[in-house]
Amino acid sequence: MFRAIGVIELKNVPKGVEATDDALKSAGVELVSAHPSCPGKYEIILTGSISNVTASVDHVSAKFGDYVIDTSVMGRIDERVISALFGTQKSERKGALGLIETYSAATCIKAADLCVKTARVEIFDMRVSRGLGGKGIVLLTGEIGDVNAAVEAGANYAKSAGMLSATSVIAAPHPDLWEQL
Repeated sequence: MFRAIGVIELKNVPKGVEATDDALKSAGVELVSAHPSCPGKYEIILTGSISNVTASVDHVSAKFGDYVIDTSVMGRIDERVISALFGTQKSERKGALGLIETYSAATCIKAADLCVKTARVEIFDMRVSRGLGGKGIVLLTGEIGDVNAAVEAGANYAKSAGMLSATSVIAAPHPDLWEQL
């Protein structure tokens, strides 16, 4: 199943909390996360149907326009990306490990979506903004060829958006490394 994701970044925390409430009340969307992000900004991530997510993001943009830094609506996001955002993905510690770090949450989400649609990889973990200075990171697992292809696809997207921070592929991670991830 495919759903949409909406990302809204605001200039301050009080208006971010208020905008989150308005976003949830304006359309039938589900909250993935809403939290302060560095430095002193507020990030909202919503999911639902493309029409509901678009309506909610548009509503917040119109009402809080002076406080909105950026918004993004992405349709047809793979369910595995949604699960990773909620932290409910089932991950195995095996195979190769690929990492893509981006300068924004929205770019990380889109890159992760491209990765799972490009090759036979699974999302081991995905983190956006919190504790990362506003960056995003996705960790992928699978066969080395698939991980390389997925990382290349996601990195190319992030690079074209001017948001690629770094990538890495580890063919056979040490068992102790898996335990720390």
